[in-house]
Amino acid sequence: MSLDDDDTDRCLCHACVRETYLAREIQCTGDRMRCSFCDEIRPALTLEQLADRIEKAFDDHYVRTSPNPDSMQQRMLADRESDYEWDRDGQPAGDAIQEAAGIDEEPALEILGILTERHVDFEAATMGEECEFDSEAHYEFKDSDASAWRAAWQQFEHSLKTEARFFSRSAGDHLASVFNRIHELSSHGGGSLVVEAGPGQRIHRLSRARVFYVDEEIEQAIAHPDAQLGSPPARVAKAGRMNAQGISVFYGATSSAVALAEVRPPVGSRVVVAEFSIIRPVRLLDLTALTSAQDLGSIFDPTFKSRLERVAFLRTLGRRMARAVMPGDEAIDYLPTQAVADFLATMNEPPLDGIVFPSVQAGDAEGLNVVLFHHASSVEPIQLPPGTRLEASTHMETEDGPEPHYTVAEVLPAALVPPSPPAGQLELVDFLFDPLNAAEPIPPRLLQSRAPALRVDPQSVTVHEVQSVAINAPAEHVHRFRSHRHWSPDDGSF
Repeated sequence: MSLDDDDTDRCLCHACVRETYLAREIQCTGDRMRCSFCDEIRPALTLEQLADRIEKAFDDHYVRTSPNPDSMQQRMLADRESDYEWDRDGQPAGDAIQEAAGIDEEPALEILGILTERHVDFEAATMGEECEFDSEAHYEFKDSDASAWRAAWQQFEHSLKTEARFFSRSAGDHLASVFNRIHELSSHGGGSLVVEAGPGQRIHRLSRARVFYVDEEIEQAIAHPDAQLGSPPARVAKAGRMNAQGISVFYGATSSAVALAEVRPPVGSRVVVAEFSIIRPVRLLDLTALTSAQDLGSIFDPTFKSRLERVAFLRTLGRRMARAVMPGDEAIDYLPTQAVADFLATMNEPPLDGIVFPSVQAGDAEGLNVVLFHHASSVEPIQLPPGTRLEASTHMETEDGPEPHYTVAEVLPAALVPPSPPAGQLELVDFLFDPLNAAEPIPPRLLQSRAPALRVDPQSVTVHEVQSVAINAPAEHVHRFRSHRHWSPDDGSF
């Protein structure tokens, strides 16, 4: 339609629309016409065209509320002692259109009139039934349906467990659709789903725990916490929630209480805990923020509906990935979370360095779990002068016999030694105890080929002797009852 066309259709220009997406669409695609409401000549759409867009947006994102109280509300209204007053949920249709499109009351009511005529059902109206876009109808924003995403995730889990564990194109495509541009999403509080950890950040220090049973192993751990409490060598890396066997990652926690709970130490064992500083920026997916994930957009954007359905699924994904797994089921039930971690570390754009997730073992303890992927799990070696000998002890002799007392002596060489290299520069060390054969030193070598992300604090090392384990297990009573079977004379059965 051009400016010279003799057409009486009423129209609305982009300047009279405050909803950003819809206004931009009108400006880019509308014909230049004289606006029926501001009398200016600008790009505009007819009210019939706007009604099309509003009808589609309401079909995708709004639901008409019930015009009558439900059964519970009716009982409350019937209660003479109750002062309950019922109000219909949602907004009147005209108000909902006005707010959704960001337009004034006059064009909103005219568009409502167009939609009312489209949906009027005279037979239903005669019977007192309300139709879509009836002048008395109320609308509210509806919850997004994540059922298709849940079904796709269940198929992804089933495929990993029973069909194709490696080189699964369908699994990779599914994870790409789930995590696509996740760093651009936010939570309802305005925070990002991808958080930065490291110097100056909220998460800048992690606790790590390891269970021991004999003194000799504890001595190795307290003497060399960088090697013995850091991420394990690949050949001894056991499968975990976020890593397959042989893939070395760093599992830590934001508090020592959570770190202790996560290793599930048996009574009689001892647990060595150390604090590690994150010494360079790392980017972590925060599963705890997924529960309030949101995707801001316009209901007039045709892609917004599917994006909201994805976000509705993401809100449940954190709980799925952190849920408890029964002993003996780990090998199978950890496969989906291991695949997610591999994808985020290597295939996601941009790649991430780890995941923050809640602890299912810690109960009321404050803190979160953090896993740093292989490329971000290196621990900087403790800087010691060359030739330093470490002597560790777990007991001291008293009049009553040996008592627990943990010490590490750094015995320096008699000769003066050059100063330690600058921070961040790797040095050759005399030896590193091999976890597979702790009594045998391995030849000098560079400890890491990856840039270290962690630095252990030797003064933070503590040893916890496990004397008891508290179990939080609320009891549910079993109700047992007895009944009699009755014989039916019709068919001779009980």
